Amino acid sequence: MAEMCRVEKRGRVYLLTLAGTDEHRLNPALLDAIRSALSRVRSVAVASGGSAALVVAAEGKFFSNGFDLAWARVSPSDRTPLMVSALQRTIADLLSFPMPTIAAVTGHAAAAGCFLALSHDYMIMRADRGFLYMSEIDIGVPITENIMAVLRAKIADPRTRRDLLLQGKRMTAAEAAARGIVDRAVGGAAETVEAAVAMGEELAARNWDGEVYASIRKGAFLEACSGIGLAVEEEETETKKAACKL
Repeated sequence: MAEMCRVEKRGRVYLLTLAGTDEHRLNPALLDAIRSALSRVRSVAVASGGSAALVVAAEGKFFSNGFDLAWARVSPSDRTPLMVSALQRTIADLLSFPMPTIAAVTGHAAAAGCFLALSHDYMIMRADRGFLYMSEIDIGVPITENIMAVLRAKIADPRTRRDLLLQGKRMTAAEAAARGIVDRAVGGAAETVEAAVAMGEELAARNWDGEVYASIRKGAFLEACSGIGLAVEEEETETKKAACKL
């Protein structure tokens, strides 16, 4: 079985890459592989100490083309809820991750793939090709409230949300940067990864406490975290732990 994702360390940056040149359709197998990689990074980072950052990128022309709808329709019963639940858990992992996270959007990010990218703290997108595209309106797939809470938290402008969700607008990196969705639009895929790693190094150099970083992130995006299943009680526990260090 081909590897779905791999992790490498570049300085103080962990680079998680979705492997292969397919569309990186999000089914439970791929999402579980991403979660497993995130868990390994978390464990290694905690054990080694020091500050770090995470970059998530993908090979091929797609960052992710959304849910694996073909997989969902193989069996007699609809397996879409399984994918939604797996995506929710993956987003929860990213929102509670104890270091800065950066999505290197190296290709098209559509539907659930766009939500995955938005779940990071920062987004850097390749400028020479690729779109952000919320295709649900075009293919007739509703968006669950817990996932929608993440989009509301990450895209504050109602007109931008309207254009993405209700028009199914395909946004280039330049337009996404102008609208404040992505932080930077740069060259091609390799340049996007390099820029994301460089940003990660800059953030890691701040030597922030990972638990405190995660706690502040959850407080800043409380609606998204609550909607996605990160309990408020967990946030309060992390805050108390951080306060004990003062």
